[in-house]
Amino acid sequence: MSGRASVTELAGRLSAVVGARNCYTSASELLTYECDGLTHGRTRPDVVVLPGSTEEVAEVVRLARAAGRPIVPRGSGTGLSGGARPVPGSVVVALSRMRRILEVNLEDGWIRVEPGVINLDVTRHVSAAGYYYAPDPSSQSICSIGGNVAFNSGGAHCLKYGFTVNHVLGARVVLHDGRVVDIGGPALDTPGHDLLAALVGSEGMVGIVTEVTLRLLRKPEATRTFFATFPSTDEGGEAVSRIIAAGILPAAIEMMDRLAIVAAKAATGLDWPDVGAALLMDADGPTAEVEDLSARAVQIARDAGALELRLPRNEAERQLMWKGRKSAFAAVGRISPNYMVEDGVIPRSEIAPVLREIESMAKEQGLRVANVFHAGDGNLHPLVLYDAREQGQEERAEQLGGDILRMCVRRGGSITGEHGVGSEKAAYMADMFGPDDLETMKWVRAAFDPDGCFNPGKVFPSSRLCGEKPGPGGVEHPAVRSGEVQRW
Repeated sequence: MSGRASVTELAGRLSAVVGARNCYTSASELLTYECDGLTHGRTRPDVVVLPGSTEEVAEVVRLARAAGRPIVPRGSGTGLSGGARPVPGSVVVALSRMRRILEVNLEDGWIRVEPGVINLDVTRHVSAAGYYYAPDPSSQSICSIGGNVAFNSGGAHCLKYGFTVNHVLGARVVLHDGRVVDIGGPALDTPGHDLLAALVGSEGMVGIVTEVTLRLLRKPEATRTFFATFPSTDEGGEAVSRIIAAGILPAAIEMMDRLAIVAAKAATGLDWPDVGAALLMDADGPTAEVEDLSARAVQIARDAGALELRLPRNEAERQLMWKGRKSAFAAVGRISPNYMVEDGVIPRSEIAPVLREIESMAKEQGLRVANVFHAGDGNLHPLVLYDAREQGQEERAEQLGGDILRMCVRRGGSITGEHGVGSEKAAYMADMFGPDDLETMKWVRAAFDPDGCFNPGKVFPSSRLCGEKPGPGGVEHPAVRSGEVQRW
């Protein structure tokens, strides 16, 4: 790297690549990019660029590196862990202009897209032909495929169909020095090391994805949904455990507690009753199988103490039920001025006692917590409600969020299921991993980005600055041979 260029000099060089209208340096323009969906931590970048092609991304990376600047990739900015939060002096590479669908091959079941394509638009593009894209985060109408790849996003239907990593076949990636490589490809299995596994979920620390080849699925023959209410999360959690123990694999099975139900009703106008918990389940597949599984699950819910069971009469009612669930995060804004969304994992059998413990911890802090979660795989999303105008409440909310994550680890779970570690959870990585584990992870990162200039300060409890070498004696890992576009 050469000496650190001034903002004005660097912006001039970057503008020559992406166009002046796609390069931002003024305070008002940079304001939008100071944070992602985790809004209670903000850092202003020096420059934001919006490249329009792989070639422009590669040249932006070369210029930023030559100027000694850290690089922060950004998708739609909907992440909830601070993964796209800038670091001081950084260049933010926002990929929202790259929204082309490049190629569709329905015969082999794949689609190739740019990273700025919105998740739900993939399904919309192929829906008429009877196909869809399975990963469905609650923000799927606004989140981008590039961000989904960076954070290995899941969604309600990941219980049956898996996370983003299970649906990415290949990717084109710009490396730390501007080189472009292709990893994987349209085939279901490619020879060599599984580098896609290192790329998906790497939170922008190994490279910038500029194209993604995604696996498409045929729409199921039938889908059956039911909505059940319970006196409390104890009975709801028991229903979930019994359904899974019976050998039933739902496409999705979601739970909300009383406070989350109140918020969803306020936001959508749904006629849901005032109850302690609600369960929403999808079963899909061949019609005969789905009818049997759904009937069995409904009976199990009744036996576990369900107060009421509703079956949608048509697709419109079914979609309205799911709207209530998928609007839950934003809906709590109706009942609280501020909130933090946490993301932890616990064993399914621990759902009821964990929710009781969360309620107890919240009372100790004088706060409320609304719980929404992917009950089938134990992925909790506690929404910690607070009022930033009240002195000390934000600090107590942060402490409560951390206590919940540590409790998840203590119960045999994880600090994140699908939102990533980012900057918010980096401090809790040491609660899950020992020093040797963390150092090994850093070596893997260094194999892609020896200088640590892609998204520094994220994931690891103590991170290197851009340009600081990893490992004993500052030894670098070699990357790959030189060339314009390489096959890894």
